[in-house]
Amino acid sequence: MTFASLNLNPAIAQAVTVAGYTEPTAVQAQAIPEAIAGHDLMVSAPTGTGKTAAFVLPALQRLLANPAKNGRGPRVLVLTPTRELALQVTDAVFKYSKGTRHMRTGTVLGGMPYPKQRKLLDSPLDVLVATPGRLIDFMEQGKVDFSRLELLVLDEADRMLDMGFIKPVEMIAAATPPTRQTLLFSATLDGGIAQLGKRLLRNPKLIEVAAQKARHENIEQRLHYVDDGSHKGRLLDHFLRDVELDQAIVFTATKRGADRLASKLYEDGHAAAALHGDMNQSQRNRTLAKLRSGNVRVLVATDVAARGIDVKSISHVINYDLPKQAEDYVHRIGRTGRAGVNGIAISFAAPDDGWQVRQIERYTGHSIAPHVVAGMEPKVTQRSSHKPSGRPANGGKNGKSGKGGFGGRPAGAAGRWNKPAGGPAASRGKPERSYSSFRGR
Repeated sequence: MTFASLNLNPAIAQAVTVAGYTEPTAVQAQAIPEAIAGHDLMVSAPTGTGKTAAFVLPALQRLLANPAKNGRGPRVLVLTPTRELALQVTDAVFKYSKGTRHMRTGTVLGGMPYPKQRKLLDSPLDVLVATPGRLIDFMEQGKVDFSRLELLVLDEADRMLDMGFIKPVEMIAAATPPTRQTLLFSATLDGGIAQLGKRLLRNPKLIEVAAQKARHENIEQRLHYVDDGSHKGRLLDHFLRDVELDQAIVFTATKRGADRLASKLYEDGHAAAALHGDMNQSQRNRTLAKLRSGNVRVLVATDVAARGIDVKSISHVINYDLPKQAEDYVHRIGRTGRAGVNGIAISFAAPDDGWQVRQIERYTGHSIAPHVVAGMEPKVTQRSSHKPSGRPANGGKNGKSGKGGFGGRPAGAAGRWNKPAGGPAASRGKPERSYSSFRGR
């Protein structure tokens, strides 16, 4: 199948061609025709399979095919769990609508000024991309008009469920016309997502693409057991100074941990910066711009902040702290090995983290081979791999090993502008917040 066979509007088809795409991915080939036909969809597909275009293209097709009703407010609403993903979706809308006239697109999310977004919502929009919390804020102020809404898209619904956004999502959906079309995209359609689909969608078509175990074949996954924080720090410095490392994302469990580690790496001569949910949008945008330009070589991030980052030059992902959910492991390592290139995923595990490693391996269906660095071998014996009493087990799926290089080049002294914004005082050592305290901002 080719994009030409999808009978897209000529302006959209031209934009796809300019973007360099000729054949749709599996999820695009299955979802786009069904969405254009007007069906509600529940779509499960792994990260990196082209899900964004799978809903953006039919949304644009619908907008161009149907005349707009008079009034204000959006015709298409896309809800995303994070600011970064919202901006990524907005960029995709701009990219695929370049050849169309007067396609009005806006983004409503936390970390940006209220007045500008309030003015945006007072005008007629074709596409609105929003995070749930900030949109709820405006709804409570009576600033949102959904009378023209034709299409609701829930992007990464599983992540919104994990972050506690399902009630806000249901509140938003309840305020939209019952005649709307709804598209739900998720890594999995099990459990809470299946129940959400029953409540919000009408006779949806189910599309499940790409078995999770077929993923990440170009990413080599390695496990390093560490004795303590000092041992972990020495290993991290060793990997970051390998000449084959282009850029790396280092994942920590908390925002405060990200600040502290980024500051330490900066002081040690690495061009490092932090990215987490306590930073305002301007800070995050500046940090991501430096990452994309190569001025930041090591990004220290939390799971929520790093969601949706797509930088082809990221050669390594390092799990400084193991993820709390096995599914997050898959999303983390998927930040490397982009566009078919090889990548390396390194995970540090304490002696009593064996149970967590086993959960990840069961989720991915792949055993992560332990490695050692000569002269930095662990001295503490690995403890039981059984789940400790009182600690929740991680559920999950996904992943696959493959081949790739290894390393990191010696980092020269970083310029002052590379110093992480906010510093350790900017966060309080808590994980990224859910809706109850964060409200999607």
